Amino acid sequence: MWNEQPYWGELPPDQSVGPAVEHPHATTVLLLGILSIFCCGALGPVAWVLGRQALNQIEESDQLHRAGAVTYGGRSQILVGYVLGIIGTILMVLVAIIFLLMVIGGRA
Repeated sequence: MWNEQPYWGELPPDQSVGPAVEHPHATTVLLLGILSIFCCGALGPVAWVLGRQALNQIEESDQLHRAGAVTYGGRSQILVGYVLGIIGTILMVLVAIIFLLMVIGGRA
């Protein structure tokens, strides 16, 4: 009747009610990582730090999922941006070293 449980019963306690919500910084980290490679290497460390924080928050949300907390998605976008941020940082340091060697050497 109207006050009975539906025929499929209740959800198991470890199952989510809806899809995971994309992490608010997923697109930002990806964009910063891409820009650190192609445009401005100084954005690499920013993508690196924001990506690490976002990955930690996703891990925490996965652990708290059983308690009914919101689960964050967008792990693949954040991971790609994080790795691109690391690569952009390395490229920035290499370009700075080459520039310094050119300045110290006096001839370009």
